[in-house]
Amino acid sequence: MSDKRRIEIYDTTLRDGTQGEGFNLSLQDKLLITQKLDELGVDYVEGGFPLSNPKDAAFFQEVKALRLRHAKVSAFGMTRRRGMKPEEDPGMKALLEADTPAITLVGKSSDYQARAVLNVTPEENLAMIADSVKFIHSAGRQVVYDAEHFFDTYRSNREYALRTLLAAQEAGASVLVLCDTNGGTMPEQIAEAVAAVKERCDARVGIHTHNDAGLALANALAAIRAGASHAQGTINGVGERCGNMDLLPLIANLQIKYGFACLQPGTLPRITEVSRYVYETANLNLVPGQPYVGSSAFAHKGGMHVHAVQKDVSTYEHVSPETVGNTRRVLISEMSGASNIAAKAGKKFDIESDKVTLRKVLEKVQELENAGYQFEAAEASFELLLRKEIGRYRKFFELHHYRVSVLKRGASAAVSEATVKMQVGGVAEHTVEEGDGPVNALDGALRRALKPHFAGIDRVHLIDYKVRVINSNDETAASVRVIIECRRDRTDGSREHFGTIGVSQNIIDASWDALVDAYEYHLIHEEEANIPSSS
Repeated sequence: MSDKRRIEIYDTTLRDGTQGEGFNLSLQDKLLITQKLDELGVDYVEGGFPLSNPKDAAFFQEVKALRLRHAKVSAFGMTRRRGMKPEEDPGMKALLEADTPAITLVGKSSDYQARAVLNVTPEENLAMIADSVKFIHSAGRQVVYDAEHFFDTYRSNREYALRTLLAAQEAGASVLVLCDTNGGTMPEQIAEAVAAVKERCDARVGIHTHNDAGLALANALAAIRAGASHAQGTINGVGERCGNMDLLPLIANLQIKYGFACLQPGTLPRITEVSRYVYETANLNLVPGQPYVGSSAFAHKGGMHVHAVQKDVSTYEHVSPETVGNTRRVLISEMSGASNIAAKAGKKFDIESDKVTLRKVLEKVQELENAGYQFEAAEASFELLLRKEIGRYRKFFELHHYRVSVLKRGASAAVSEATVKMQVGGVAEHTVEEGDGPVNALDGALRRALKPHFAGIDRVHLIDYKVRVINSNDETAASVRVIIECRRDRTDGSREHFGTIGVSQNIIDASWDALVDAYEYHLIHEEEANIPSSS
């Protein structure tokens, strides 16, 4: 199907998203994300409720200094308080003082909630909606009206739910956003209600869905198919309880599958970048299986799949990863065939047709995975394994020994200390470092030993550390798998994320192996790029 109807994209990551557990943003974070969203081409960025906390109030002052090219900033607030005129209500005044081109007002669609929560009659609730919208609209601001609990009320008291929308529309609201606040409505119910609203209302109709039933995206698509042309959600679906509707797959589906217009021309390939930027800014781990933008969204593991994709990518991919700024990945595991090894490293190392070497590498991978290794998230360690098999590996240092101790006195915090003795280019290095924990101390001692010889070691950063027990039946004697995720900052300003792995019955030794792989991988790539060790 093709329809060039344009869908407005309204982002509420900075307000509704921050109500999600574990998702926190500083003032600077919010400003940086706003800039990123504007570059992506969203139509609205909701900054928060200016009366709720000092950070949101400061945001509306600071955001004025940003040179936004497309996005309108919106302040969010509630309708006036009962028994109070809008011009006397502190919340109403704070919304105007935020000085944003758009203001989003949330009001009650439910006659029951008007009585039980606001302690007002249904008629007074209608007056509160109308008075508030009129007050903001008369001040020259665009009003987006969020109809809270709309779909629940549509099922219980359809006529009253529609009256609340008409009250907002007649007072000057330009967008009527139907909210599935509790996230429990089914797609067919969404479509029916949106169609009914379109028949009764002239204003633009919007949709705001939550994911409590796992249907936020499906519900938003159902609403748009039924006539809604404004969609609210968050980047990566962050938000309270089970989260808000994820704007990224919504945008991709609308543009790729339906041919609707969203964002600005040419910015769709940036959605993967924006997804990861928000995760990094909020200090959250990426979700590998996230549609379109996840690191596993275009990852292939089974040998049969990889063999087919090499011939025709459409055999196991519904869209090209480049369309959304993502990349295709071939995973290496015991399930792999020689075709996986060839696809992963064949062109880079010119072994695509070397079946003997490919089989040899595959057998080594299968042997190691049987011992607890797992190379799907440790591609750097796999590359080092491959290099060793084909004679393109170089050792930069030789360990003599390391020692790690942990000192704990009474209620005071434990102190870790690591000693490393090694040969680096024929030079003996013996270093000691303290750390927050044994791995931190060991990493510090290793870096201290390498730094005089390889200044570029400072461009490697450990950003995640994961431990998994392999054979839990052995209890505390079980082997563990350590995976370290690193970032290397290239001299050209670009960045690469990679993972390494170590397996041992000793968690420190497993960590050491993963750390060594990280530094060797970085040093080999710097050497092959002809970057001087002193740079």
